Amino acid sequence: MAEKTTNYQCPACTGPLHYDGASGKLVCDYCGSAYDVKDIEARYAKKQAAADTTAEGDAKKAARLPRQDSPVWSEAEAEGLNSCSCPTCGAELVCDETTAATTCPYCGNPTVLGGKLSGKLKPEYILPFKLDKKTAIAQLTRYYKGKAFLPKAFKSQNHIAEIQGVYVPFWLYDAQADARGRYEGQNSESHREGDYMVTTTQHYDVRREGSAAFAKVPVDGSSKMPNTHMDAIEPFDYGDLKPFSTAYLPGYLADRYDEDADACAERAYRRMYNSTADALHATTGGYSEIHPISENINVDMTHAHYALLPVWMLHTRWKDKDFLFAMNGQTGRLIGDLPVDKSRVAAWFAGISLPLMAVLAFLLLL
Repeated sequence: MAEKTTNYQCPACTGPLHYDGASGKLVCDYCGSAYDVKDIEARYAKKQAAADTTAEGDAKKAARLPRQDSPVWSEAEAEGLNSCSCPTCGAELVCDETTAATTCPYCGNPTVLGGKLSGKLKPEYILPFKLDKKTAIAQLTRYYKGKAFLPKAFKSQNHIAEIQGVYVPFWLYDAQADARGRYEGQNSESHREGDYMVTTTQHYDVRREGSAAFAKVPVDGSSKMPNTHMDAIEPFDYGDLKPFSTAYLPGYLADRYDEDADACAERAYRRMYNSTADALHATTGGYSEIHPISENINVDMTHAHYALLPVWMLHTRWKDKDFLFAMNGQTGRLIGDLPVDKSRVAAWFAGISLPLMAVLAFLLLL
């Protein structure tokens, strides 16, 4: 029976491989051997293609079969879940429908799922991780420093070590924009003449027009990722973009998009529109006042590229609330939601207020 998954193993010792951003090679976790991406890509090309074909065929068969009740999962629980076997140890891997790469929890082998990043779902580009897990942990530790009211559980090394590298699906939009505007500019000058203040105002007919080209404006294509976090860790350096290859995935999680280019286009359009408007307005300086009369801004979206971009993520629940830390896996730029331990705040306030009250009482007695 053909496998629907592919394990990337060391040719020397069969240990699990992971992509190392520092060296740009795939490194064995056991024997330390290092391999060029192209060599591993060539070695596993046929196996990955077979896994993609098998997975796509099974998906088509499943779509034709009537839905059956599961003895284990309820219909709500099973919705969007997929099951496959680890080629190394045979363990069952249960993933959601967007998971494209994961790690077997039993044998530790990186596993790339077939059919998730092939055919129409195949990304055009991938931006490999440049910063490793040690760097991400160090960044997070520094981020926590000085946060006096952070719960102790967040500062524990066991918690920080749960950070995971994820290739997040992004749409990168190209566009051409043109803008023109007409404004009334005013410059005012005042001077005194005897008992009067005389103000002279000059009015100007201000007209501006120009064009702008946008290349690869990013919008994440995953409904699981908070848009504010993904926007906050920009920019990415697209000079390191590579043609997509599954050989960059071992050692990391990867998702495929569940929001297509059309669904994400409005966010990209709004960003380009606002940037064009800001650039147009920036040319109207030199006046004490500027009043718009008319503006016409047009953004023509020309192309959307599908790419996987690197993000280090730590997701935590604290007292029924979700908190997410995200770091750009290429530049180290980070953003994080942090909880506040109210008991520590109360203790700090008590430690400050009680001595102050004692001093105040002493002064009143005097």
